[in-house]
Amino acid sequence: MDLRCGWLLGLVLLPGLALAAGKCERLVVTGSPDAPPYLWQDPQNPKRLIGASADLLQQVANDLGIKVELLYAGKRSQALDEVRSGRMDMLADAPLTLNELENLDYIHPPLLENDYLVWTRKGSTLVYSEAKDLHGHAGALSEKSRMTQAFGTFAEQNLTLIRTASLTQALQKLLLGEVEYVLAGRYSGMAAAQALGMANDLQVFEQPVDRPGLFLAVSHNSACNDPWLRGQFAKKMTELPASGLTEAALQRNIERWKAQQQQPQPPVSAPKQ
Repeated sequence: MDLRCGWLLGLVLLPGLALAAGKCERLVVTGSPDAPPYLWQDPQNPKRLIGASADLLQQVANDLGIKVELLYAGKRSQALDEVRSGRMDMLADAPLTLNELENLDYIHPPLLENDYLVWTRKGSTLVYSEAKDLHGHAGALSEKSRMTQAFGTFAEQNLTLIRTASLTQALQKLLLGEVEYVLAGRYSGMAAAQALGMANDLQVFEQPVDRPGLFLAVSHNSACNDPWLRGQFAKKMTELPASGLTEAALQRNIERWKAQQQQPQPPVSAPKQ
């Protein structure tokens, strides 16, 4: 896929100020195709990705005068390969991992933070206030979940967690009594429970067990990767939490996902976070 970055070279029309390297006019972005309400494949146009991350990125880019194309690039691993290579410029929902610092520049703060909560059956006697309370209890976690590395190490050493192919399967194990709890994102868990008609059968603890960020990450091989771009995005994302746009985007896309599941068209894959 060809890079779609245009560069406006020249001087800013303010005395003494130069545009250091130029301004990127267009970014080609990708991400997870199956992680509602953050990102998922548009059933009306499968070449596009939609969701809360897409909406917020479009808002920030519009403010900066940059055009963004959010395109489907295959499953998560394929999307990452496209960005590593520079064929696409940016990931919209990158988890922060040390290994990828060799390939990506992460823009801070994260575009969104994904609270992972403890979900149980209604009437469960499980008592939870912090992660160590889960020791000795059987739980489930989708293999698509992207927790922080610190929590992953803790879980491996202290928790009994069954990895399932999807969040749907994890919640089904919970309702069947095969596990006592499920770890799932606040909004992905809500979207999955509602889409599957399970919302009235579950209860959730509001204290997050983990809180990984979903970062914008620019490829080292992108012609659009320059300090001006990263700095402007960082500034705009610092302003987002106080604007109310983040919560509005999440709620809007939960409803969007639910509405799509009720339509007769072939659905996109169920939430996998």
